[in-house]
Amino acid sequence: MQHRSVHDVMTQEVITARSGTPFKEIAALFHRNDITAIPVIDDQGHPIGMVSEADLIRKAAVLPDPEGRTPGRWLDAKDRARAEAETAGGLMTSPAVTARATWSVPEAARQMDKHKVKRLPVVDDVGRLVGIVSRRDLLQVFLRHDAAIREEITHDVLGQTLWLAPGDVQVVVRDGVVTLTGRLPRRSMIPIAEQLCRAVDGVVAVHQTLDFTEDDTDVHLEQPHAYRSGR
Repeated sequence: MQHRSVHDVMTQEVITARSGTPFKEIAALFHRNDITAIPVIDDQGHPIGMVSEADLIRKAAVLPDPEGRTPGRWLDAKDRARAEAETAGGLMTSPAVTARATWSVPEAARQMDKHKVKRLPVVDDVGRLVGIVSRRDLLQVFLRHDAAIREEITHDVLGQTLWLAPGDVQVVVRDGVVTLTGRLPRRSMIPIAEQLCRAVDGVVAVHQTLDFTEDDTDVHLEQPHAYRSGR
């Protein structure tokens, strides 16, 4: 079984900013390149933070109100300082949450979910920026055709991994949802087969009504008697 990695789905040509990049230049970069966030890098190419549209919009939030109301009253001191910043170094969210190109798509998705971010700068072994991956990029795996998913499950999971004979298990895939029917040699193989199918790129869910020949999960081991030495 082969899985798409972050390298397969990331954007390699990354628009970046430096700590001293002015506010208006960042806004212009967003507009010209149709993007919503950029990594901020140091002189060695290491990402040190991210600036997003949300960071820029705070500037508008603290502008004077035509009715004279106090602007940005809800902002705490840290966010107010960022709202009043003039360069990327003051605007950015830091430190940057990053990914590695060798990570699997699920690994990157877990990193995004854990840190509640929409994109990850991708770094090499020494921490230099080599790409960027977004939520949209990670969702590409779910565009995979049902026929390709079924072929991988039938050949790689059932045939090459579980060593099942052709026809033992029937596989139907519709809109990424996998349905397994048939019979496995042992009951303990059912959750294994289900888990392996879930790990296939593009699978949305797995449903199964698998039967089994031998129930190897109901085994009671006889406890050995305690040994007593004679005198």
